[in-house]
Amino acid sequence: MKDKVQTIIDRYEELGQRMMHPDFADDLKKMMEVSKERSDIEKQLPTFNKYLNTLQTIDDSEEILKIESDSEMLEFAKEELAAAKEYLPQIEEEVQIMLIPKDQSDVRNAILEIRAGTGGDEAGIFAGDLYRMYKYYAESRKWKIEVMSESSGEKDAIKEVIVLVTGDEVYGSLKYESGVHRVQRVPETETQGRVHTSAASVVVLPESDDVDVEIDEKDLRIDYFRASGAGGQHVNKTDSAVRLTHFPSGLVVSCQDERSQIKNRAKAMKILQSRLLDLEIQKKQESETDARRSMVGTGDRSAKIRTYNYPQGRVTDHRINLTLYKLEAVMQGDIQELITALAQADLQEKIAARE
Repeated sequence: MKDKVQTIIDRYEELGQRMMHPDFADDLKKMMEVSKERSDIEKQLPTFNKYLNTLQTIDDSEEILKIESDSEMLEFAKEELAAAKEYLPQIEEEVQIMLIPKDQSDVRNAILEIRAGTGGDEAGIFAGDLYRMYKYYAESRKWKIEVMSESSGEKDAIKEVIVLVTGDEVYGSLKYESGVHRVQRVPETETQGRVHTSAASVVVLPESDDVDVEIDEKDLRIDYFRASGAGGQHVNKTDSAVRLTHFPSGLVVSCQDERSQIKNRAKAMKILQSRLLDLEIQKKQESETDARRSMVGTGDRSAKIRTYNYPQGRVTDHRINLTLYKLEAVMQGDIQELITALAQADLQEKIAARE
């Protein structure tokens, strides 16, 4: 670990030298990449220096104990050695966490997709509840939400909603939400008070930049059709809805929320690019070890991850066996405790996988 830390510090010095070169500002893109990398390392330097200084203190104290005869110096060396050895595990853990490669997608915006699953009308109502939960959470984080596509059912039910969430490290926070969410409660239409179980699926994708995924027009079929839903003169007369079919991946994306073909096509293209980027990320994860694939943040999206039990007022995340008895607060967007616990579990699994 000491060698890895020293390599990063050497890299910091190397980047500093490159930034001093007269031609450094000629390539703006490269300049930003180098500056960001050096800035990221600079944040880690205080911890790295504490770690190296602790190791040096241990080496120096042990050397003094070997060669020194003065009793006062020996006593001082013993105290220094004991303090440094006691502190070493703590600073080692901090360094170990810093050495874990960061998920470069964490800083991205995210595309959040929510779909009603099994359970009929109640599943659609639950999908709507989840959508509102994430909207409240986004508001608490000062994030913005833009609807990309929405298909509604009766009352407050939602068949499917796709939104773009923008802000600070959105994907890094929401990526743990992908999977099947299950609700247990008594539906309003239930006359005998029986608890029903319904489900909705959540998928969180990192937003793709145009440079991330290049789509060849020859691999794409674009269909235009009349939007359905609200009705009215516009929907009856204009083929504004757009459907994109990507032949290599088999992905199909439709968008009809806007009255403009151009806007619907742009939104559909963004969703398609993000899904293609997500496929690339999944392929990379599948090529890694079985231990890595079982991580909290990269599990099977068809798996049940969380249960919302209304009669007992509890929320249980099955991946980390965490139960919170504050269902009402959670449905009002208070999900940070869940996200923090999942992130910590993910980090601990990464540390274990490196050992």
